[in-house]
Amino acid sequence: MNVLITGASGQLGSEVASISSLYPTMNFFFATSKIVDICNFNELESYVLQNNIDSIINCAAYTQVDKAEEEFDAAEKVNSVGVANLVKVLKNRNGKLIHISTDYVFDGKNYIPYKESDLTNPLGVYGRTKLKGEEIIIDSDINAIIIRTSWLYSEFGNNFVKTMLRLGGERETLGVIADQVGTPTNAKDLAYTCLEILSNYDQLNKKGSIYHYSNEGAASWYDFATAIMEFSKTDCNVLPIETKDYQTLAERPPYSILNKSNIKSDFDVSILNWRASLKKCIKKIEKK
Repeated sequence: MNVLITGASGQLGSEVASISSLYPTMNFFFATSKIVDICNFNELESYVLQNNIDSIINCAAYTQVDKAEEEFDAAEKVNSVGVANLVKVLKNRNGKLIHISTDYVFDGKNYIPYKESDLTNPLGVYGRTKLKGEEIIIDSDINAIIIRTSWLYSEFGNNFVKTMLRLGGERETLGVIADQVGTPTNAKDLAYTCLEILSNYDQLNKKGSIYHYSNEGAASWYDFATAIMEFSKTDCNVLPIETKDYQTLAERPPYSILNKSNIKSDFDVSILNWRASLKKCIKKIEKK
């Protein structure tokens, strides 16, 4: 199986690369935007044909939530147009796609974990462009699954965990939002899940099916930050603040916990609690 990983330098792409040797039946091609631009169909098609790609895990995305409010065209280009190009090139080859989406397709007004069938209502440009990407896949009738995830972090790249570790080392106190609730997700766990699903090649015969994946449990950003300081033994006092006290360009969903029963039952996925997985990630970061 020749597998293209787009967005290879990002958190999820980097985590896939870190465990790729565990999947010897897959021949991986790790592509950053400099190697192949998914927004350029001719370039993408040429790369796919040249390397005989039959499966793609799309980790490429415009994820700068606030910046997207001012850069709609840039966000739409990657999150929507790029996805359309992936769909078109795979349709020509009867290929398979795993596409990563986000909890930001919801408005956060639920009070119980979101199911895949719940109505979407993104609050900002990032969520809207990601939802459009989902819709393109669903309307395409190609062999694909969409995995929505939340609050992604990893030992690679820039993320909330690394920001908290840095700020915790610089400050005695830190205010962190306590009235937005979701689930932190270790990108390594999601990487394993994507490759396990793809390795069961025959199972991946879905036409735009949507699944939810995050680590288990629930946390506010305040809870998340407190756990980061605890596990890293960082002497920084984390204080809870409200969303209204920390203004951002983009509105965030106040509640975005995802119901993961479908991915667990359909693919026999086992999921770690967010605290246990965070502890593992911090140990890896500290070893670097």
